[in-house]
Amino acid sequence: MAVANIQISETPLVLYTLRRADDALILGHRLSEWCGHAPTLEEDMALANMGLDLLGQARELYSYAAKVEGKDNDEDKFAYLRDVRQYRNLLLVEQPNGDFARTMVRQFFHAAFADLYWRAMMQSKDATLAAIGAKSEKESAYHLRHSSEWIVRLGDGTEESHRRAQTAIEDLWSFTGEMFAVDDSERGLIDAGIAVDPALLHPQWLKTITAVVDEATLRLPASNWMQQGGRSGRHSEHLGHLLSELQSLQRTFPGATW
Repeated sequence: MAVANIQISETPLVLYTLRRADDALILGHRLSEWCGHAPTLEEDMALANMGLDLLGQARELYSYAAKVEGKDNDEDKFAYLRDVRQYRNLLLVEQPNGDFARTMVRQFFHAAFADLYWRAMMQSKDATLAAIGAKSEKESAYHLRHSSEWIVRLGDGTEESHRRAQTAIEDLWSFTGEMFAVDDSERGLIDAGIAVDPALLHPQWLKTITAVVDEATLRLPASNWMQQGGRSGRHSEHLGHLLSELQSLQRTFPGATW
């Protein structure tokens, strides 16, 4: 039986909240794919815990989006009953895990941004988003520390680990610019003191990234060309495959609950 996609009233605040929720859900799912496959048992547990942190963030944000929208949608419907074009996550977080170095570089790029972002969101005039920011910043600080240590370990390790880390940086760099882009929908929320202007975070993000990459004896690409599209629902082919797995149970057994 075909299951219809939900309809969403994408007011600026609903859209803003869904974008951050989608980032957390999709990246959390990517990390969950490492369960049982990480290079060590300790790292298997670390990746699973980071994935759970992100899932918790997604749940809080989806629940708040549902409350703001005021319809019959809830966190499960937002997660499981939207088509790929209805997702508004960053292109970076949907990129495949690849090898361990690629996963760590993706995590590092995102965590360095998320740590700054959630810390700034603690000052939001929206009390709920400020509270989510306060909780999420503690988690993102650990994600940044953990991934930074791995970047240094991989880059300044063996010739093979250095090569893989450098390749991952070069492959994923063009997806980082989207984290700092703002459209008209978000600009109004920024002016109202509800949202954070990500462009203001870029200098500190780049400083953090550069310091870790230099310590790891790696290098950042010189190109400033950046991929765009995720925030407006234009995704890579990878997201469709991810969602087919993520949504399979709910699509097969509509309304199923634990």
